[in-house]
Amino acid sequence: MRSNSVTHQAVAAPALYDKWFIFAVLCIVAFGLLMMTSASIVISDKQLHQPFYYLYKQLIYLTLGTLLGSVVLQIEIIQWEKYGGYLLLGVMFLLALVLIPGIGHSANGSARWIGYGPLTFQVSELTKFVIVVYMAGYLVRRHQEIQLQLSGFLKPMLILGGIAVLLLREPDFGATVVVISTALGMMFLAGMCLRHFLALFILVAGALAVIAISAPYRIVRLTTFLNPWARPFDTGYQLTQSLIAFGRGGWLGVGLGNSIQKMFYLPEAHTDFLFAVIAEELGLIGMFIVLALFSLLVIRTFYIGRHAQKLGQYGAALLAYGFGLWIAIQFTVSIGVNSGLLPTKGLTLPLMSYGGSSILVNCIVIAMILRIDHENRLRALGIYE
Repeated sequence: MRSNSVTHQAVAAPALYDKWFIFAVLCIVAFGLLMMTSASIVISDKQLHQPFYYLYKQLIYLTLGTLLGSVVLQIEIIQWEKYGGYLLLGVMFLLALVLIPGIGHSANGSARWIGYGPLTFQVSELTKFVIVVYMAGYLVRRHQEIQLQLSGFLKPMLILGGIAVLLLREPDFGATVVVISTALGMMFLAGMCLRHFLALFILVAGALAVIAISAPYRIVRLTTFLNPWARPFDTGYQLTQSLIAFGRGGWLGVGLGNSIQKMFYLPEAHTDFLFAVIAEELGLIGMFIVLALFSLLVIRTFYIGRHAQKLGQYGAALLAYGFGLWIAIQFTVSIGVNSGLLPTKGLTLPLMSYGGSSILVNCIVIAMILRIDHENRLRALGIYE
């Protein structure tokens, strides 16, 4: 006989973080470690006599990034909005220091690193982060001016122009494109007047096109991208080797660890051209998995931003939108370069490719998105002001 007494059913506590977002991050990191190790094991063993050298370093970067992210996770989002201007001044100072001989470190013809000995940092990675933080704060403070007046977007464009000049002096055209594209996307989402936005977009696109053809090496990259097979052992070497990797991969790939192109044929196989190794070893299925994981990450990031916007937290919403745009632009360009759809640029796959500066900054970004989501959920429960 059933009891008529009132039963109290246990109610599960609401989740304090977006489970799908965390799932996407963990899968991307784990998959990235696996494929980065596979792509680097031959060159690491041959040059450093330690097959897992890059894996160990990447694990160190991830550990440091996790510790740094745990600190960032404790900082309220409103604090980032307050100090965005100071962060911008700081990163511009660092970008200027990189250009000073003896302070900036050069590699492959570009001066992009600052530091001492093995402890170096790529300032352009930090620049992407700071621009998103600064733009989010600016767009909230100047919301009416952005929507109604031409000066509202001319001011940040002057700042972006200064940043672009410093980045192009390194030179780092890829980072310049990511920074400006992300800032334009944030201004559009903030409600900029459409005719002003279109005029600005045409102006920026024209300026980037002029910059792209202003240097001889960039012209070579553009013409090589259109027909890499014309000079397969010279300027088209890297792209043709990447395309060979795609061709060998087919539907299911040649198998994990069985890539031929990573054996000193494909330069930067564990960094800029990691996706080509994924295509060769895991085929179309592996490529689809990468695209699906990054798409899930970006979609959940925009969902978190949308939730913040509904709660009236416009600064937090723009931060999430900016980070989502940045990740989307960077992984799209990286994949486009690897597959020959875009001219060669030095852009890595976020959270997957080898690189200390990129991993550290990406961990900060992930922590800030988690903080935005956490504050959203607490506000929805009425326990956070």
